[in-house]
Amino acid sequence: MNGVLYIVATPIGNLDDITLRAIKILQLVDVIAAEDTRHSQRLLGHLGIRKRMISLHQHNENQRLEQLLEKLQAGEDIALISDAGTPLISDPGYPLVRAVREAGLKVCPIPGPSSVITALSASGLPTEPFSFHGFLTQKNTERLQSLKALKQQAGTLVLLESSHRIKRLMEQLDEVMPDHRIVIAKELTKTHENFLDGKASELLALLEDDPTLTRGEFVVLIDNPRSKENNEVGQVEMEMLECLLKEMSLKKAVKLTCQFSGRKKNDLYPLALALNQAQNDD
Repeated sequence: MNGVLYIVATPIGNLDDITLRAIKILQLVDVIAAEDTRHSQRLLGHLGIRKRMISLHQHNENQRLEQLLEKLQAGEDIALISDAGTPLISDPGYPLVRAVREAGLKVCPIPGPSSVITALSASGLPTEPFSFHGFLTQKNTERLQSLKALKQQAGTLVLLESSHRIKRLMEQLDEVMPDHRIVIAKELTKTHENFLDGKASELLALLEDDPTLTRGEFVVLIDNPRSKENNEVGQVEMEMLECLLKEMSLKKAVKLTCQFSGRKKNDLYPLALALNQAQNDD
């Protein structure tokens, strides 16, 4: 009988946040695959669990696949954990889960802490819709372009950031989204948990005035409501609709334009009706 790969969420700070089910699974599995075995050993020690461990991090996860698949096929159960929170969410594990599923083996999620959901739930920003974008690139120019692209996506934008780049991120957000409300969730569930709320320029001033605020781990949430700027249909979509309406039905023209542009049907349908009427009048 094949083993099961368990995706086990672990605390993001406060060790008491681990679930009873997660403890039970960690006690029962044959092997624990951990992002950093030394780091995870502290959690296991706190829980009184002694278990065989194997490292699985971004530098070796592709090399570990065959070894872990063999263990599962031999009937061993494996728990995958990251340093904190839910594995695969800006953490290693995706190649393993994909390989296990492709091999026809069972993957079982053990839900629990997630910095993304924790921050979002207490931020005071809209929770629907929201989109998660993890850590942006470290390169300033590319990160700036990414922020400009994200500005076109309505909803609460959720990013992760490190202590040595948080100020630079605020500088770039002040350039791209100067009037947007931003929440920085700092050191979630830990002793120095803090939520900073304001425009990018205001948050940057707070970080510069108090260097201790730049320490730790950060979830950055940006309120980016749909505005006239990101709701207007562009020239490209209009020209596409005009061409397609000459060759096919209005419904199909709208559907294809939505697929290529990423626009929603409600954004394009009124325009398609107007263009279709104009073509018929001609």
